[in-house]
This record gives sequence, C-alpha cells and structure tokens, in this order.
Amino acid sequence: MTLAQPEALNFECETGNYHTFCPISCVAWLYQKIEDSFFLVIGTKTCGYFLQNAMGVMIFAEPRYAMAELEEGDISAQLNDYEELKRLCEQIKRDRNPSVIVWIGTCTTEIIKMDLEGLAPKLESEIGIPIVVARANGLDYAFTQGEDTVLAAMAARCPNEAPVAETEKNERNAIQKLLHFGKKKEELAQEESEYVNHPPLVLFGSLPDPVVTQLTLELKKQGIKVSGWLPAKRYTELPVLEEGYYVVGVNPFLSRTATTLMRRRKCKLIGAPFPIGPDGTRAWVEKICSVFGITPKGLDEREAQIWANLEDYVQLIRGKSAFFMGDNLLEISLARFLIRCGMTVPEIGIPYMDKRYQAAELAMLEKTCQEMGVALPKIVEKPDNYNQVQRIYELKPDLVITGMAHANPLEARGINTKWSVEFTFAQIHGFTNARDILELVTRPLRRNNNLKDLGWDKLVKEEAKI
Repeated sequence: MTLAQPEALNFECETGNYHTFCPISCVAWLYQKIEDSFFLVIGTKTCGYFLQNAMGVMIFAEPRYAMAELEEGDISAQLNDYEELKRLCEQIKRDRNPSVIVWIGTCTTEIIKMDLEGLAPKLESEIGIPIVVARANGLDYAFTQGEDTVLAAMAARCPNEAPVAETEKNERNAIQKLLHFGKKKEELAQEESEYVNHPPLVLFGSLPDPVVTQLTLELKKQGIKVSGWLPAKRYTELPVLEEGYYVVGVNPFLSRTATTLMRRRKCKLIGAPFPIGPDGTRAWVEKICSVFGITPKGLDEREAQIWANLEDYVQLIRGKSAFFMGDNLLEISLARFLIRCGMTVPEIGIPYMDKRYQAAELAMLEKTCQEMGVALPKIVEKPDNYNQVQRIYELKPDLVITGMAHANPLEARGINTKWSVEFTFAQIHGFTNARDILELVTRPLRRNNNLKDLGWDKLVKEEAKI
C-alpha cells in the first residue's frame, strides 16, 4: 500500500539556534586542498582554541594556517591593525612563501568593524603576495558555509581571459596535466578529438583530488571537457572565467559562490542536482549534457552496476527510517539518496535553505518520493532542537543523523545516531563513492546488531533497572 502523497514539499521555519560548528573550520580542508596557500585566521583566543581542538590531530602534518589573536588593545582600537598584520604576513612570507594568503575574518572582526578589505590591497602591494579576504565567521548558518565564503572571494581573483602562450596554458590547466600524465602526443591528439565542441565549463566546490579526477572522467566519457575547478590544487592554477562560461556546483552549500559567479563574473549557472549517490551523479551528468545538447550514453548501465554493488548495504536499511536534525546543508541530497535506497525520511532539518540554488535537488527529492511510493518529508529550516527531540520520541526513527552535540544524549536514550560532520569529510561524491555513504549510514545499525548478538542489549536494560 502506498502512502498518501502531499501535493508539494512542506517547508517550515522554527527559528531555533544554529547548533553547528563555526565556519572558520573550513580551514581544515581548504588548506589541504589548495597546496600553495596559507590561512591566517584573525580572531580572539576562543577562535584559536576552537581551531586547536578541531585540527589538533593534524599538527604533525605541518598545517599552513595560523591565528592572528586580537587582544583587548586591538578590540578597543588602540593598536595599529595594519602594522601587526604586516608583521605577521612578512613572517609567513619568510617562513613559507605561499602563492596566496587568505585572511579569515571572524565574528570579532565583524563586530569591531575591522576593515580587512581596505587593509589587504595596500599590504598585498607591499609584500608581493596576493591576499584574499574571506569573512568565514560564526554569524553564518552552517560551518560548511565557510568554504562558500572563501570560494566566493577566490572567484573574484580568477583570470578573466584565457592565456595566449602555450606554456602558460599548460601551467594553468592542472586537471588536463593530471589526465595526460605519461601519454604520448598521438594519444593526446586522439583524446582531444573525442571531446564535443561545447562552451567552456568550470566546476566549483572543494573535493579531494581522487574525486575531482573521477567526476572529470565521468564527464569526459560524455565528450565534455572540464576547463577548470574552483578551487584548484594550486592558487596559481585558478580557472579562467570569461563572460558566458558555464559553471556547475558539486555541493549544496555553495549558493554565495554561485551568486558571485553569475553576478560578478557573468557566468551561466547550470542548475543540477548534486553528484551525491548514483542517482544524483547520473542526474548531474545528464543535466550538464542536456545544457550542451549532448545525448548521454552508458549512464543506465553505469548506475545499474553501482546499485547492484550496493545491494548488501541497501538490504540493511530498506524499510527503515532516518531523521535529519540539520547541521551541514548536505541534508536534502543525503535524504534523497537514502529514500532511493528504500528508507523513509519523515523530517529533514536544515540550518539554511536556499530554494533557488537547491531547486533541482528539491525537484529530484519530490520525484524520488513519488517513484518510491513514500510520503514527502517535512523540511524544517532553523529547527528548534527541543521540539525536534520531542518529534524524535514520537516518530521513533531507526537512525538520527545529527551534529556532535546531540549524538551522545540521544544514544543514551536508546536512539541510533550518526554524526553529520562525518559526511562533510568523507568522499561521498560520484558513482564510486556511494558505498562510502552507506558505510557511514549503516555503521551504527551494524554495530547494534553485533552488540545484540553478544547480549549487550540485555545487560544495558538490567543496568537501567538498577
């Protein structure tokens, strides 16, 4: 029996607090992605403690980030901000000599109205290193939006015309260098002839290099050439963005970057679902193909093959329910994929909902629910966690995907949870990484099944009685 379908998705806003990390945590993955960068976080000791805790495990990897700590004198504007920042940037240049220094503004710099955008150009001309200003502060809705702020700032620094010299062209396109590694000139000429003649395409969103290669190759199979990625592996390889270039995002939290690319750089945004799960990846590739007038080939077989490989995991969750409390803005895409796997999702909490940027994803969520014969989830923006916990007690979902703050309290009440932050750091994009998503989703369920086999659940009940 299929459930009665509401006519459209139901959106609510509860105006609760934002229970997510601070967006300055984006430094944790961006400094690793942009290898020739240095991130300078300008904030108070609290920001420093947060970064220490969030990235303490990476201390042996010699991370390229630092804190410019604001003391009482700075906050009361008694000291000279410019001189202090100049001293720090000169020290960074002397010790690391990066291709770019990214200033990450925090809440404090906003509150005291520190003119970072005014200071940066003068200092940049003095030290000879580009300085990009990004206000990735805790006033944002979700911690993943820190990346959005940095990429929007970097979009303004992308070259606005293609290089003429052949050597400069080769240096600029790192992706093609990677794909062409070890191949002969004849092979390269043959490969170039396989591409369809289409306008330049730039992809935006920070992904690990293996995933960048996978998605680039998926598009190559359709004859689509990726002209560049924002961000690139190196700041010196930022993609060219001319007026009329096409751009497409890979993450749902990059609405500010999308807006900057359209309004400031006059690019054309391809509104596609995001390449998360085999269904999302297929829809993403199909949408790009449709914009360029290309008939996609081999996608049916590709998706069917991935689903067949996922069946062992899908069996564990088919017929079960998942509840999203809201944390990293990946909730809509993940819920859509889990519904396709046979789960039901009664509620999707999300800190911030940009209906324009996620329009294609929302449409695909509706379509997926109709095809799977399940009720559409309720989408709650800015959820009030107290109300959510009451709804969790009533709905009794098999799994709650939540921020780290609520996981242990819910587990103590016998509710299976999964940290949403793990999906932010895991490789979840593209066909081949769908298995990694299900590995994370099913882990608490598999763990509890194993504990039941050991009689652990009986022991816990006995202890609860005592």
